[in-house]
Amino acid sequence: MDALFASPAGALREVILSPGADAAGFRAAVRALVAEGLPPERVIWSTGAPGLFDAPPMAPHAAPAFSLPRAVTELIGLVLCHGDPERHGLLYRLIWRTVKDERALIDNPADPLVHRLMRMAKAVRRDIHKMHAFVRFRSAGMVQGRERFLAWFEPEHFIVEAVAGFFVKRFPAMDWSILTPHGSLSWDGTSLVIGPPALRPALPEGDGFEEGWLSYYESTFNPARTNTAMMTKEMPKKYWANLPEAKLIPGLVQSAASRVDAMIAREASAPRKRDPRKAVEAMSEQAPGTLEELNRLMRDTPPFVTGGTRAVLGEGPAGAPLALVGEQPGDQEDVEGRPFVGPAGRLLMKALGEAGLSREQLYLTNAVKHFKYVQRGKRRLHQSPTSGEVKHYRWWLKQELDFVQPRLVVALGASAALALAGHPVSVTRARGPMKFEGRPGYVTTHPSYLLRLPDPAAQNAAYAQFVADLKAAAERAAG
Repeated sequence: MDALFASPAGALREVILSPGADAAGFRAAVRALVAEGLPPERVIWSTGAPGLFDAPPMAPHAAPAFSLPRAVTELIGLVLCHGDPERHGLLYRLIWRTVKDERALIDNPADPLVHRLMRMAKAVRRDIHKMHAFVRFRSAGMVQGRERFLAWFEPEHFIVEAVAGFFVKRFPAMDWSILTPHGSLSWDGTSLVIGPPALRPALPEGDGFEEGWLSYYESTFNPARTNTAMMTKEMPKKYWANLPEAKLIPGLVQSAASRVDAMIAREASAPRKRDPRKAVEAMSEQAPGTLEELNRLMRDTPPFVTGGTRAVLGEGPAGAPLALVGEQPGDQEDVEGRPFVGPAGRLLMKALGEAGLSREQLYLTNAVKHFKYVQRGKRRLHQSPTSGEVKHYRWWLKQELDFVQPRLVVALGASAALALAGHPVSVTRARGPMKFEGRPGYVTTHPSYLLRLPDPAAQNAAYAQFVADLKAAAERAAG
């Protein structure tokens, strides 16, 4: 609402603003007060509606605008979002002194008023950063034929309107609502509605994407760098109730010491020295005549990456119309000796089903045939292959596809595209049909990329695009 002025007995002036930031009301009130020449000590600031027995409100007369240094206006915008009820009076004191005779006041951080306001602005900026980082959406089902997502967050200050642009820009294609005790935001893909405060809703349970995110978070937790004081500072416990990964933290922290001790106790082993080029040359000299002979050669060839234990070979029928090439096998693939059986593989199978495909119809393989990892306690943590390591396996992959003779090859991710094209490929820019040295191909993301996205809204959007890519690839292969 607009600022309201009341004139109680005496020379004091009361200004009543709407709850929250109310930048428009504050700006109008300040112009009127400065125009009337009322100093800060004669103004009382409050928020809410006028009381029943208060003096009747008096609308401010039209007041001329005046200029302020840019640093002052930026500071005002932040401090108005602060929860301190004294913020309006403090800001008016800053404005009054700046307009009257201290134009350079903002440049003196040693001034007690400036120092206090800057600390308040810093607290608001930190609150905005936390909201950007710790909002987690959950699917709330279908609403009028569109999937909607819901999130609950408890900011310390009145920052809901200040963060609205960030979330609209980050999730423009999704329908979502963010509810807080200080206000709410709702976006339907075209328009934003800023609503009143809300009560904490009963959020939906997590889904498969959340399980994948938890698995990824746990696998990347470094026990050697566990610092609970720093973790609590960066991720205060007040946010834990809304973060799915928070339930893993106590167990990860408790086991950190024993995992570090196990790492130290293991005797370091020197890496085996080998020349990958000689290994490839030896394989090519044997000129395998069938896919079975090629696979036998690979089983007997030492891995070109550190940590690899055994080759995980391609799987599927020769002559399959569609071949899918991933990056490299993971921990479960290395254990079972089959491609795409871990979390990323299960997500891939789900997407294939929605695209009208089945595993039995396809040829599945990886650009790198061994699991590259580092040991961390009992866990084997995935390590991305280098471009040189990917290229060492190119001969194997090309021979493999020559035997299978698919109509179209799908590169799942940048490493697969590098192996197929022979040069770096940007998945974002090249996504879609592409020739791989004369071989018909298609570029899309790797399903593990979807699992690494922490936000369900972004995951669902990326997953829908991934399914659409698989459908498009299948149609091109059929045609």
